[in-house]
Amino acid sequence: MTRATRDRVWDAVSLRASERPDGEGQPLDLGHLDAATEAQVIARLLSRDFDAWSEAASRVGHCAKPVRLHGHCDTVDAATGEVLSSFSSTDGPLGVLHVRCGNRRAAECPSCSRVYAADTFHLIRAGVTGGKGVPEHVSDNPLVFATLTAPSFGLVHGTRNGRRCRPYRVKDRADRCAHGRPPVCHATHVESDPLLGQPLCGDCYDYASHIVWQWWAPELWRRFTIDLRRLLARHLGVRDARLSELLTVQYAKVAEYQQRGIVHFHALIRLDGPKTVDGFAVAPAALTAAVLARLVEQAADGVTFDAPPLHEGDTVRRLRFGTQLDARPIAPAHRTDDPDRALAPEQVAGYLAKYATKSATDSTNTDSPHARRLRAAIVAVTDRMHADARGDGVPVREHPYGLLFKWRHMLGFRGHFSTKSRRYSVTLGQLRRRRVRYERALAAANREGRTLDVRTLDDLLQDDTEETTLVIGQWTYAGTGWYTDGDAELAKAAAARAREYAQERAANRNEKH
Repeated sequence: MTRATRDRVWDAVSLRASERPDGEGQPLDLGHLDAATEAQVIARLLSRDFDAWSEAASRVGHCAKPVRLHGHCDTVDAATGEVLSSFSSTDGPLGVLHVRCGNRRAAECPSCSRVYAADTFHLIRAGVTGGKGVPEHVSDNPLVFATLTAPSFGLVHGTRNGRRCRPYRVKDRADRCAHGRPPVCHATHVESDPLLGQPLCGDCYDYASHIVWQWWAPELWRRFTIDLRRLLARHLGVRDARLSELLTVQYAKVAEYQQRGIVHFHALIRLDGPKTVDGFAVAPAALTAAVLARLVEQAADGVTFDAPPLHEGDTVRRLRFGTQLDARPIAPAHRTDDPDRALAPEQVAGYLAKYATKSATDSTNTDSPHARRLRAAIVAVTDRMHADARGDGVPVREHPYGLLFKWRHMLGFRGHFSTKSRRYSVTLGQLRRRRVRYERALAAANREGRTLDVRTLDDLLQDDTEETTLVIGQWTYAGTGWYTDGDAELAKAAAARAREYAQERAANRNEKH
């Protein structure tokens, strides 16, 4: 691709993506394209409808895989029934309505993933410092940042904090495993080492137990929250059923893949007072963050679950969390002079938001021998499951692992990557509805040539705002994604440029302050 073509890409696409006022900057990163995709990019740039495509792409934030819809809708006054406005997909720049894919995984759609991460950040931060409808006094409630890991299913290579991988032989273990491989590794692995997360002996690694633990990890977390509440009730000297009269447990949790292809959980756990209308009561003074951290570790260490066997003749496995448990108190956000505060709330919120947008491919080499063998083990288990189901005449969906094959791309993890308790903070739905209200208000202000009043905007974004209009429409699915790989690459490059410019503006603001 020529320099002139790249400059034209910057002028026509990147400016809209970043809204950069001066229009100056480096060209978009399109040097990695193959010949066929590059030809598609040039064809799009030279096409008569390039401006229309660029407008459609900017409307969806340069989503990599937008959903295409045909149809129409009317905006109706809820009180009078009057039709205030109408919209048809034929009114769109390309004659079709493009809607964001909303994928949270950065590997699939960087633009939508960035929005998801921002929403998750604000959701988590609001539960720590207040804001977004959450009162500021929640920052005074006991708060703990906990990490719950999976147990070991076999020795794997690791960084070990910059030390040698596994220099010592485990006590009571032979110098060689049953397959003739040593259980030690004297190397000091760097972060890019392909051996990281790989078993020292793949034949010794317990892939069946790995699959079972991964499948039931959400159940372990559920039981952990139950056990934590029981321990809190015991600590306060009350019956379990009366705990809600004294306090409630709120949390925000995300799952992250370890390099060996198994998830572990990071969670912010907060203690509130008894249930109220808004759900943000002050916690009892008798409980501190240090006490909560101790009880979190105790609950995580004691929780177990007896998982059903994978197939007839298989064993029942007692599942538990790994020994690498960590629970650290977080000091209140407004106590900036606290010298013992190890973690800032914004720092933790950023961590969790980052983890929430990851997938198995972001943290694990899914083409490694270990990942291939793990997927092969899932296929073998499901093949046997289907064979047994046909022989017994029982539907596969009734098997405890009946949907395992569906989740093979996630290496057997079926849970949500980002979850929270109901009263932890604002919801993602509320944040998205506020964004829609803001975009509508901004569009109306631009059409009318007026400035959007901040006080009016604050009132508009309140959770209890009553919708005075209804949107009634009929839509049909037309497809997913852009028409060519070249269009998708242009959208990704423009989204990356917008992200870089936003980071540049944030850095400039920080320098001024």
